[in-house]
Amino acid sequence: MRVKICGIRSLDEAERVIEAGADALGFHVELEHSRCPVPAATASEIISKLPPFISSVVVTSETDPNKLLRIMKSTGATTLQLHKEVSPEMVNSVKTVFFNTKVYVAVSVTGDESIAVAKTFEDSADTVILDSMNQETGARGGTGKTHDWRISKKIVESTSFPVILAGGLNPSNVADAINAVRPYAVDVNSGVSNPDGTKDFSKVKAFVERAKSA
Repeated sequence: MRVKICGIRSLDEAERVIEAGADALGFHVELEHSRCPVPAATASEIISKLPPFISSVVVTSETDPNKLLRIMKSTGATTLQLHKEVSPEMVNSVKTVFFNTKVYVAVSVTGDESIAVAKTFEDSADTVILDSMNQETGARGGTGKTHDWRISKKIVESTSFPVILAGGLNPSNVADAINAVRPYAVDVNSGVSNPDGTKDFSKVKAFVERAKSA
């Protein structure tokens, strides 16, 4: 089981999260509704010091290919996570610009219609991240709320790419989520964070341990 810890804002956080066993780190660069945004220059400084085999993921709500190219070049991240409603055509247009960059697409699991939405990205994105949406604010991710894992399981079973599960995960429920959905990886931010957005490293350690032993 792979684990991504999102919302990294400092080198100290990055190093301690990696020490806890995380496989990928997420950086909120120009992301709407983020409680832990980070400038591209800061993300670049942290990413440049990451050890081999640790993935660096820029999470953004930007969708303009030229602006995305600027963000990715300035950060040096290995992966781009599109965290706004996009089309498969838009993802393909982005991938023509980013030859060796993996592109993830966040899909908000709101009902059975989300299954068809996820499947539309099979020929464009490298994977989808199944997340929750705050219906009142429109925030995608970082809601601290889970969604219907039965729908996420159907997406895992009906798509050809590896699926990442997010949305309201924490040390207390991650094992149950993995057993229910059987994703390729899990992604967490608020479930291992303090109220100010900094990481609670005891929660990070517990989350990683329980995810990898589920």
